[in-house]
Amino acid sequence: MASKARIAICLLRNDVRLHDNEALSWAFKNADFVVPLYCFDPRHYKGTWHFNLPKTGSHRLKFLLESVSDLRNTLRLKGSNLIVRVGKPEVIVPELVKTLSDVQNLVFHEEVTYEELKVEKALKHCGIDVKTFWGHTLYHKSDLSFSVNNLPDVYTQFRKSVEAKCPVRKVINVDEVKPVPEGLEEGQIPTMEDLGVKSVPVDPRIALNFKGGETVALDRLNHYLWETDSVATYKETRNGMIGADYSTKFSTWLAHGCISPRKIFWEIKQYEQERTANQSTYWVIFELLWRDYFRYVALKYGNQIFYEGGVQNKRIPWKQDKAMFEAWKDGRTGVPYVDANMREMAATGFMSNRGRQNVASFLTKDLKLDWRMGAEWFESQLIDHDVTSNYGNWLYSAGIGNDPREDRKFNMVKQGLDYDHDGEYVRLWVPELEKIKDGSVHHVWTLSNSVLSRAEVSLGETYPNPIVIAPEWSRHTNKKSGRNQGPPQKQNKGIDFYFKGSQKH
Repeated sequence: MASKARIAICLLRNDVRLHDNEALSWAFKNADFVVPLYCFDPRHYKGTWHFNLPKTGSHRLKFLLESVSDLRNTLRLKGSNLIVRVGKPEVIVPELVKTLSDVQNLVFHEEVTYEELKVEKALKHCGIDVKTFWGHTLYHKSDLSFSVNNLPDVYTQFRKSVEAKCPVRKVINVDEVKPVPEGLEEGQIPTMEDLGVKSVPVDPRIALNFKGGETVALDRLNHYLWETDSVATYKETRNGMIGADYSTKFSTWLAHGCISPRKIFWEIKQYEQERTANQSTYWVIFELLWRDYFRYVALKYGNQIFYEGGVQNKRIPWKQDKAMFEAWKDGRTGVPYVDANMREMAATGFMSNRGRQNVASFLTKDLKLDWRMGAEWFESQLIDHDVTSNYGNWLYSAGIGNDPREDRKFNMVKQGLDYDHDGEYVRLWVPELEKIKDGSVHHVWTLSNSVLSRAEVSLGETYPNPIVIAPEWSRHTNKKSGRNQGPPQKQNKGIDFYFKGSQKH
């Protein structure tokens, strides 16, 4: 008598790729039939925790739908498929188990934050064997030289420890693919409208026309390294504001799991062997480590990363002024460098790391608004939203996270003059100021009435008066406009993979 065919369900969440996917690889090796499953969880398309902002905005959802579609095409070409359902995973999986009857295993990659862990806990009671894997970081949790509870609270200590003592595992090649069980309905990939999210057109000013999927992710990696050698100058260009290749942009595909950090690491190592190894090639890996660090911080501190006082449990009298928040959110603060960045994110789902640091500092240090308002708006808008990188970075910016330095605060005018010294970026995203042709656009409120009149700017009418003016800005508003006011501030390390990471510098 023939034995029953073994069936495994592989639940995919933030790992919509075939390469370096240990959960899929294990399922294909240990079952006769495999159900690669993606669930569009309706909870992801409702409001955020505290301020009821749209949890998944149009830009990120468009990217996600493209990523899911790409993985389905890849699996089909290899003789498998991606099964898609709309519903809660803890409801969908038991339904599939009941329908298929011969399911032995459920496999998935572990997550670290509350909502995902709640789903995992429920799934462990679905009546079949559950096997989990660690698959989102460069350095595997089991290879750390310390327990997560003893994770250093300073990034530099973490970085030095893992670089000295921990190996980076090789990329897992998924060569063997098994079919899905016969007769199983594949399910339609929903539209944005099906999920209650309005489609938006692509803004022609976008830095890069981001498209989701493993195929595009691998193409981007090849482009940034082998086709253009952009990686060899990354450290010098990563603070750029306009254009496709000043930074890696890998964070968008990393956030959805379209590419693995180990794939990027080993590709860079090959590039260093065959072309060049320098500070720039290392700095991309340095950024991947920040991404790892914030995930381990979330694992160590749990829900504390979402609390008002952060991981330091500080009591800060944050304001929740709705009018101020709306002005910040909509790019109407009257501070051009802030407004340009906020408008870019709203229009495209992307903002440079330099911009993210500045608008976060402005919200928390100049407006003194509750940092969670900013974190939840970023969650809604950014294509590359990654929960641990997002909240880790906002805690860092607000001074209540993993940060050994007190009272970090960015000077909006100096930052604008340093990184957009002629005002080109501001004029791109704040067109009502486009006739102010030099760096004085960064402090438009200081210009004479005659200069404003010639530029067809009427403060308070065509463009807002600033909702706040920090005293330190005046040090940079009386100098000759349009000239770089000295070297950039040396106050933050870089996180290109969220604020990134999503780019911190």
